[in-house]
Amino acid sequence: MPLVSSTAMLQAARAGGYCVSAFNVHTLEMLQAVVEAADELRSPLIIQSTVGTVKHLGPDYIAAAATTAANRSSVPIALHLDHCSDFPLIIQCIRAGYTSVMIDASHSPFEENVRQTKKVVEVAQAASVNTEAELGKVGGVEDDIVVEDQDALLADPEECEKFVALTGVSTLAPAIGTAHGIYKGEPNIDFARIERIASLVAAPLVLHGGSGIPDEQVKRCVALGMSKMNVATELRIAFSDAIKAVFQQHPEENDPRKYMVPAKQALFELAADKIRLCGSVNKAGDTA
Repeated sequence: MPLVSSTAMLQAARAGGYCVSAFNVHTLEMLQAVVEAADELRSPLIIQSTVGTVKHLGPDYIAAAATTAANRSSVPIALHLDHCSDFPLIIQCIRAGYTSVMIDASHSPFEENVRQTKKVVEVAQAASVNTEAELGKVGGVEDDIVVEDQDALLADPEECEKFVALTGVSTLAPAIGTAHGIYKGEPNIDFARIERIASLVAAPLVLHGGSGIPDEQVKRCVALGMSKMNVATELRIAFSDAIKAVFQQHPEENDPRKYMVPAKQALFELAADKIRLCGSVNKAGDTA
C-alpha cells in the first residue's frame, strides 16, 4: 500500500492503548529491516529520518525508498521527518513525499513555538500530512541538536493543553524525563506528568528518547497514553556492532553484502523486539 499519514494510525493507537514504533533509519538496509519486522508482526510502522540524514541522502531518495517499501508491504507505513526547525526543509520533505513532519521550536518561548508550529500545521494539513511538535526540552543529542542535562525542561500539562488548542497540531511530544541517546543510569521519567498531560490532551503523545528505557517503564508510558515511541541510538549501535563483528572475524572482507546482511538481521531482531514491547503486533488493520 502507499505511504500513509501517521495521524490515523496514532489515533488508533491512542484509542487502543498501544504504541507505534518509530525507527530512525540511515541506510537502505536499515529501512528494509524495520519494514520486514513490521510486516512479519503485522504492525503499523513509522520510518523516520533526522535532518542530518535528509541532508546526507536527500529527501527524494529517502521518500522513493520508503515508497517502494510501503508499496511492497501490506501494513500501514508513514515516513516522518524528525526534529526539524528549518521551515523550507519541512516543505521540501512534504513535496518529496513525507507523510509526517516534526517542527521543533521547543527551544523558543511558548508564543514563538505556537507561531512556528501553527505555520507548519496549516501547510501540512493541506497536504494531509501529520504534524508533530515538542513542548519542554528533551535532553541529550539528536544530530546537531544538543540539550545539556541542566537545560532539559519538563512540559507543563496545562501548557500542553493550551498549545494543542492554539496550534491544532496532530501529535505532541512532551518532555517527561526521557533523553536522546543511551542513558547513563535509569531514566527519571515523570509518570504522573504523562498521566496528567494525557488527561488534558486528546492528541496522540510521543515518547522521545526511546533507546534504552527499561521494558517495564516503556509499558507504563504506553499504558498512560504514549502512542508513538522514537528509537534511534539503539538501532545504530546494533547495526554498527554487527558490522564490527564481521570485520573482527574477517578483516580482509571487502564485499558490503557480506557485512550488511548480518547488520540488517541484527536490526530486524531489535525492531521486532520494540514492536512487541509497544503492543502493536497484529494492529495493522486498526487504521483501515
